[in-house]
Amino acid sequence: MALTLEEANRIVAGAIAKAQELNIKISVAVCDAGGRLMAFNRMDDALWAGVYGSQGKAVASAGFARPSGALQQMADSPIVRGIVAAEGGHMIASQGGVALMRDGVLEGGCGVGGGTGQQDEECAQAGADLL
Repeated sequence: MALTLEEANRIVAGAIAKAQELNIKISVAVCDAGGRLMAFNRMDDALWAGVYGSQGKAVASAGFARPSGALQQMADSPIVRGIVAAEGGHMIASQGGVALMRDGVLEGGCGVGGGTGQQDEECAQAGADLL
């Protein structure tokens, strides 16, 4: 079953709820398994750069079916650089994105920008946990 808009919006809401708990302002993006944006939200007063960071982390997580932070150490490898370039350069290999899995099948990615890498990942995971 493919990720639905209702599910994507629920994931966004879960990430924002976690950000409110942590007292941070974030942008959160959810993409499908092909890396295409399905849902997005930016909290009031969140940094504008988080708009791009959240989407890039979501795409990276979906593209590699793992947390975007796990790609940091591999970011300079020729294979990862090649994939990022072929994809159009939208992936960001930095902590704050998680893959959305259902019954062992990749459904998409959730990425967050605005806090520390750890806070971003906690928010993304809180949203993903609602899938």
